[in-house]
Amino acid sequence: MIHKILVANRGEVAVRIIRACREMGIRSVAVYSEADRDAMHTRLADEAVCIGPAPAAQSYLHIPAIMSAAEISDADAVHPGFGFLAENPDFAEIVIASGMTWIGPSPEAMRTMGDKVAAKRAMRAAGVPLVPGSEGAVRSVDEARLVAREAGYPVIVKAAAGGGGRGMKVVHSEGGLSSAFNMCQTEARAAFGDDTVFIEKFLEQPRHIEVQVLGDTHGHIVHLFERECSLQRNNQKVLEEAPSPFVDEETRAAICAAGVAAARAVDYVGAGTVEFLMNPDKSFYFIEMNTRIQVEHPVTEWITGVDLVEWQIRVAAGEPLAFTQRQIKRKGHAIECRINAEDPFRFTPCPGKIELYHPPGGRSVRVDAAVYTGYTIPPYYDSMIGKIITHARTREKCIRRMQRAIDELAILGVTTNQELHRRLLANPAFQQGAFDIHFLENWLRQLGQH
Repeated sequence: MIHKILVANRGEVAVRIIRACREMGIRSVAVYSEADRDAMHTRLADEAVCIGPAPAAQSYLHIPAIMSAAEISDADAVHPGFGFLAENPDFAEIVIASGMTWIGPSPEAMRTMGDKVAAKRAMRAAGVPLVPGSEGAVRSVDEARLVAREAGYPVIVKAAAGGGGRGMKVVHSEGGLSSAFNMCQTEARAAFGDDTVFIEKFLEQPRHIEVQVLGDTHGHIVHLFERECSLQRNNQKVLEEAPSPFVDEETRAAICAAGVAAARAVDYVGAGTVEFLMNPDKSFYFIEMNTRIQVEHPVTEWITGVDLVEWQIRVAAGEPLAFTQRQIKRKGHAIECRINAEDPFRFTPCPGKIELYHPPGGRSVRVDAAVYTGYTIPPYYDSMIGKIITHARTREKCIRRMQRAIDELAILGVTTNQELHRRLLANPAFQQGAFDIHFLENWLRQLGQH
């Protein structure tokens, strides 16, 4: 049994976890920086401990401070949320070595999937489809040229330890390969302390499809279907939905089976996401696995009825999954819009004091947020302040419900990306499901806003 969980995060994901704890009868401990003293997660938790100054490196990324907070609060488990230390295997090992329960996959699974070269090796052995390219690390420009010629241009050079769009360069011809290779190595060394890179064929019109998986400590692994995550800017998702409007039943069965195979290859425990790129012909390829809960997990919860955060906690405590794959059914359609405190078209952060906050409501509208009237958004962290999720029987109805919800949302005092969502939801191509991962940036360019 888990009695008290320290939530090693902030913002809406911390609020989400604390609410799950309350519903499960588990006490919660919030940690906060000096800039987050008045944050919602500190108010909702049973206890709150200050872990340092505003900069994340001195607070939310400072493992000794977090472990001290866990010790003085007598927490017996740690939930890392997403971002910050959520995919840090060293942190997981420290939590486990301290005798506490780590609410997440094993450090070994995190290490394998966190290293893109090791992940590709594991996926190849498991029979999961891979993008054509190097089988492992590429050590020199000469080797890069050979791999690129075999895969065919364009190619993409990727940092093995990369993420969030960093350490990635697209190369359209051999003339640009040398500089891209060197730049990628330099950026990877600076950002991740590891200059290992590999090369893949660059897919020109793919969609980003991800499969939610859930595993327990008894060897059971299930999928909870796919999510459509192609609407991105600078590799950052803006709007997600489930199921994908592009994926047919035959392809769904194949890609979800591949997701389970990927998770099984690393004996995965907890909630995780296997990400794929899918071509217009519906061929698909593994790109990475996120070994944590995802920002967009609510759309999966809507269409399956499975509380993913609750089950993260239950499987960490040793419980077996209470359902089989056959028992998990899809119901309707769900859409999530990320609400950011930023200029809607320049994408510059807009921190400040919220003079008025009125969330939308009504049937099948969910709001996961961490703000309130009078709250001051600090300038030190990610600009996402919440997300709106709607559910309906059909995608068309779900879009209309989201349009109504976006119109009802009122946030005064700071600028948000509300208008971007309003325009995107009205776009005919979006409404028809006719988009790929380049759609949003191309559309913004056409608007003269990007």
